[in-house]
Amino acid sequence: MNKKLIAVTSIIVIGLAALLFYYSDYELRLVPNRPYLRPDPAQPSPRETTEKFELSGGSERDNRGFPQRKIVDLASLFPDIFFREGSPKVKKVALTFDDGPDSVYTPQILDILKEHNVKGTFFLIGNRAELFADVVKRMVREGHVVGNHSMSHANIVKLDKQKTRQEILQAEEALLALTGYRTALFRSPYGSLDESKVRDIAGLGYKIIAWNVDSLDWKSLTAEQVKYNILENAKEGSIILQHSSGSKEENLTGSVAALREVIRILKKEGYQFVTIPQLLNIKYKK
Repeated sequence: MNKKLIAVTSIIVIGLAALLFYYSDYELRLVPNRPYLRPDPAQPSPRETTEKFELSGGSERDNRGFPQRKIVDLASLFPDIFFREGSPKVKKVALTFDDGPDSVYTPQILDILKEHNVKGTFFLIGNRAELFADVVKRMVREGHVVGNHSMSHANIVKLDKQKTRQEILQAEEALLALTGYRTALFRSPYGSLDESKVRDIAGLGYKIIAWNVDSLDWKSLTAEQVKYNILENAKEGSIILQHSSGSKEENLTGSVAALREVIRILKKEGYQFVTIPQLLNIKYKK
């Protein structure tokens, strides 16, 4: 009888604890998937999904899988060219956003960054920058840094040297027309690179920026899942990867919804948000 009573009591206590965590604002970093935080499957993709807006290499979902080990290897082989993190001695982190701009997610992200006086680094696709010139100009006006993410989001490792050069330099010209400077920062679509491509891109005058904290928001995660992926991995010198736009298969509402809390919690923990050139002490203009 006593065993039954203990079992029933334990179940009740566990159930009450679960309800408390679910409905409270307690910052235990679980992933409860609260219904109101789930990305809405009916949420429209950016309405500008014309041919020029599409990612020429395909969606992140179809191409990601570039191993973390390879990123570490390239950072070790090319310490003055390829970066995945800043100094572990300073409590600073950099928010970075890929694949923009668009008219749906990018403006929301800019609104949140402005609200919290945080500057980010945006790696932009040339084709999309031309479609949304006003959004790019707003980034520059509000003090964010712009980097090159290729012209059409091609998978760089699948291109020959001439096509690689074309993808990067066309994007450079498109961004120059909108920002007023030639960016010296490049991030490869899908993070996909090899030693030969690193040398080719460095020859064009670029520093290559990877990351060491991946939000995995391209998987259309909830806000709680994106928060978990960032907060459980962020540390001194982290370069944090999110997206400010995506393909038709990617719903970034969860990533946008997580951003305020990520900023609030990391600030509370004593972190300073800086741009990539500030974190790495490198130039962002050629």
